[in-house]
Amino acid sequence: MLTQTQSSGSLAARTNQQTARGVTHSAITTYEITLTGQARSTLRAEFDDCKISTGPGTTTLRAELPDQGALCGLVQRIADLGLEVVDMHVVAPLGDD
Repeated sequence: MLTQTQSSGSLAARTNQQTARGVTHSAITTYEITLTGQARSTLRAEFDDCKISTGPGTTTLRAELPDQGALCGLVQRIADLGLEVVDMHVVAPLGDD
């Protein structure tokens, strides 16, 4: 996890060390982010790069993202629209126990 005291360079160095030690990372991570309210067509257009599902009073965005930078960008888009996040989690890949 990248914290305010770490630079992206140190994150890259740590990732390279982990790769050298045989630790592998998936290139794509799937996230689900649940927002309050139901998405209408305008909001759906803003997130056309995500799969969108609605439930009673909520909208869930499912996004496959290549890295933390892409996740931060998605979260910033949500914040810029003034949407309220009620849940965010990583979706485990199939076959993981």
